[in-house]
Amino acid sequence: MISRENKMKSVEADSLKKELPNFRVGDTVKVHVKIAEDEKTRTQIFEGIVIAKRGTGVSSSFTVRKISFGEGIERAFPLHSPFVQKVEVVKKGKVRRSKLYYLRKKIGKATRVDEKIGAASKLPEPKDVLLREEDQKEGI
Repeated sequence: MISRENKMKSVEADSLKKELPNFRVGDTVKVHVKIAEDEKTRTQIFEGIVIAKRGTGVSSSFTVRKISFGEGIERAFPLHSPFVQKVEVVKKGKVRRSKLYYLRKKIGKATRVDEKIGAASKLPEPKDVLLREEDQKEGI
């Protein structure tokens, strides 16, 4: 006999999205949301900083915050909702908290989050190093 938990997991598995972007709290994302107006449907893009992620499975969601015309706007999106078409990561943020609710009190440039820079991007390319050595030999 199938237990109730197994039935719930099988139903949840059908509604889970297969491909999800890898984003974290502090990242700036563009969320493409399907909106139905009358008989038409269109896609609206909401761009902002992810300030919170919560839940697991079908019930997981994330909250995005942006400043629009000097007013802070937060919107919570269910991660596996059919209305959320796509989530694009614009830039990775470097934060040390799991919830960024302190951004609500900040104004202007204080709401910015440092960008995460990969260690590989700091190293010079091998081709540049070779050119520099050749230039030094020629006396340039």
